Amino acid sequence: MQDKVTAGLDRKEAEVYRQLDPARLPRHIAIIMDGNGRWAKRRHMPRVAGHRAGVAAVRSTVATAARIGLSALTLYAFSEENWKKRPRSEVDFLMGLLSRYLKAEVPTLNQNNIRLDYIGRQHELPEDVQERMGWARHNTAHNTGLVLTLALNYSARTELVDAFRSMVKAAAQNGGIEHLHIDEETVGRHLYTRSLPDPDLVVRTSGEMRLSNFLLWQLAYAEIYVTPTLWPDFRGLQLLEAIAEYQKRERRYGGLNHGDIHAHSEAHAKVRK
Repeated sequence: MQDKVTAGLDRKEAEVYRQLDPARLPRHIAIIMDGNGRWAKRRHMPRVAGHRAGVAAVRSTVATAARIGLSALTLYAFSEENWKKRPRSEVDFLMGLLSRYLKAEVPTLNQNNIRLDYIGRQHELPEDVQERMGWARHNTAHNTGLVLTLALNYSARTELVDAFRSMVKAAAQNGGIEHLHIDEETVGRHLYTRSLPDPDLVVRTSGEMRLSNFLLWQLAYAEIYVTPTLWPDFRGLQLLEAIAEYQKRERRYGGLNHGDIHAHSEAHAKVRK
């Protein structure tokens, strides 16, 4: 099986993949794609050139994720803050770039058995972009491999607001607000990501040490990997390196690792003596 996977990777990717344990791949990886503007600035190019170059990074990363058998990949493509704070000309360029990407990539997504989905307040995006998004989702809905989710006009705080509004509305339609019961499971059922497992790993490019209002609820126990690589330079190789780092870590979810448990038991036994 591993030889079949490496056949689809380039030489450097294959070298890193052979060091991985396929049974311990993250189920869901989330990526904060950052650094397009700085990439362009270093080359004395306009910011939009960085966004255009970032498409190649998306293409390579998604293809590698599909080849190695990841279940879910979520890309932070366009935040709610981007919509409000970026120049109109840049926003218009990004919307056009998204439409062109979706039109061009659907055949490749189908070839790689990738199903496309979205999170965020899609209804606030331009109507022609919404139509293109719906077309791309419909035309990949039959695929059974990697679920590629694009976070568009997304904000984690807005997601939580929408989740609580949804819970209140559901309670009002089912016996009244006095029957509203809220726990973690209930909140999870009303999030945009309710059909996905929580990310095991979040990757941030460009070296910034923040989550930028991305999947704040879902990333509670995710491993964080930060790379100085700017997004347009990120490729499948860098994704595999992030997974290799992830597999070196022991996930404890607030508990103790095996060594700590053994040391604690020995110390406790000595105290009792």
